[in-house]
Amino acid sequence: MPAPSSPFPSADSQNKYEDLTGISTPTSSLPSGNPYDALISASNNDPGTLQSLYAKHRTARNALQRSKLLSPDFQGPILDPHLQRIVDPSLEPGWEDDRHCLTLWARPPQRIRSLVAAIQQKLLAVAPHLWTMPPPNLHLTALELAFSVTEAEISSLIAALSPHLDDLTNYTLTHRPRLVKPMVSFDAAALALSFVPAAGEGLSSDDPGARTDDGINGNQTDGNAGRIADDDAYTYHHLRRDLFTAVTSPPAPCKPVKINQRYVVPSAHLTIARFISSSDFSVSAADSAVDAEKVAKWVECIEGINEWLRSEYWPAEGPEEEREGGKGGEWIVGEEKGLECRRGTLWYGGGESVMIGQGS
Repeated sequence: MPAPSSPFPSADSQNKYEDLTGISTPTSSLPSGNPYDALISASNNDPGTLQSLYAKHRTARNALQRSKLLSPDFQGPILDPHLQRIVDPSLEPGWEDDRHCLTLWARPPQRIRSLVAAIQQKLLAVAPHLWTMPPPNLHLTALELAFSVTEAEISSLIAALSPHLDDLTNYTLTHRPRLVKPMVSFDAAALALSFVPAAGEGLSSDDPGARTDDGINGNQTDGNAGRIADDDAYTYHHLRRDLFTAVTSPPAPCKPVKINQRYVVPSAHLTIARFISSSDFSVSAADSAVDAEKVAKWVECIEGINEWLRSEYWPAEGPEEEREGGKGGEWIVGEEKGLECRRGTLWYGGGESVMIGQGS
């Protein structure tokens, strides 16, 4: 059965999503064949350097998108035709999204969902027709296994993965990367709340007595109990690498699965909003031309949110003993729920769960 063929392109396909770190290492040249090894190797396995590469990517991308939106040639936001039909079925009665996917998701904890909700309200104040991701649907794609294929193909992949799905979804019980420094990333099609891998911010350099009896760093109420700076050596990028290896080169008797993912970039982001209308940036209801002042106000709104996040939700800079604060904007992957294997039409947080790992 052929893969689904949509009569219109996805909004995402109209945005080139590429690695902006300046590091280009073909997967074929890596001994492991694992695309996530390239950045780990380039950073010399140092979490601080890895964080700087993630930061460089999202900062450069925001700067690029800012210049596009503020350009005199800007034609308005890229509208999502699939989402338009989901929100308003009368546009095409009987239409169904047939783009089936299979992923491993990480769900954000409640404090991050609450932060996203606050950000969405700030965005809606400027663009009231913006579609916002419902907080229960928020997700971080740790690994995309397949996208825009048939339901039968997804079922076949799940059958191959089923012998070790429990290990995959519970991997974060013992491998727990921390994400920090939330920032709104944006383009003409969507907005996301992005994070970077932690590198010891706000943690003691040595507190072995705070560890649990099994030697695993603790996580309870504030997400950091028992955690020390050295624990950040295992980053979110390492998690992505390990999941890729576990799926493509599993131990016997599991069968390897070939991964079909759209991109491999240094990004840890939750999509929080998409455009389904251009009216918020039009001159008027009668004139659909782009109003440059409205677009400039939109960019100003995003940049204001990012200043607020940096001030209130980032760990403070300075000596170790002064680097407290900002914990409302950090999270440890797996702290409330383990990874979630999700199938179906998941582009907007939908689909159905195949298995959900245990939180810690």
